[in-house]
Amino acid sequence: MSSGDQQSKSFTLESSLQTYFYNQLQEINAKSESPLPTETIYYSSLVMDKFGEADKYFEKEEGKVRDKILGIKLLKTSQMAKEERKRTLKDIGDTALLICGFFSESLNKKILDTSYYQELGQTAYHRLDSEVPQAYDIPSFFKLISCRFDELTTVMNLVSAKTIGRDDLSDSAYLITAKKIAG
Repeated sequence: MSSGDQQSKSFTLESSLQTYFYNQLQEINAKSESPLPTETIYYSSLVMDKFGEADKYFEKEEGKVRDKILGIKLLKTSQMAKEERKRTLKDIGDTALLICGFFSESLNKKILDTSYYQELGQTAYHRLDSEVPQAYDIPSFFKLISCRFDELTTVMNLVSAKTIGRDDLSDSAYLITAKKIAG
C-alpha cells in the first residue's frame, strides 16, 4: 500500500454508534436552508442506533426471521391496547424511517418502493402523536416527524451515502440535495 493510499483512508472514532449518526446528521442538517429541529435529528440518530442491532430490524415468527410486514401491523394497531399500540406505531414509524432514509437503495427493483414506506411511516407517526402528544418537550413531536418525514429521510440518505461510501453523491450533488431539504 502506498503512502498516498494510507493517507486517503481515515478512521472516525466515536463513543457510540448513536453519537456517530447524530454528528453526521447534524453536519448535513446544518447545511440546509431550512434545517430540521435538533430534536428530530437526535431522535433519528436514536432510531439509526437502535437498528444497528439486526434483531431489532427483523421479527421472528414461528421460529423464522423475516422482514416486518409494516402495512399489516399498522392495520392491526386499532385493535391493540394503548401501550401495545404506542409501541407498535413507534416501531412501524421508526422502521419505515430507517428503510426510507438509510436503506432506500435496497428498495430499487422491488414492488414496494419508498413512497409506500414513507406513507406508512407518516401515518404511524401521525397516529402515534395522538397517543403521545408531547415528546422531547415539543408538543406534537411525532406529528412534526410525520410532516417532515421526507426531509428527514433525505438527510438520512445523505448520511447513508457518506457512511456506506456510495459514489452517487458528488460534493455538488450533496449541496444541491441538502438545499432541496428546504424546499
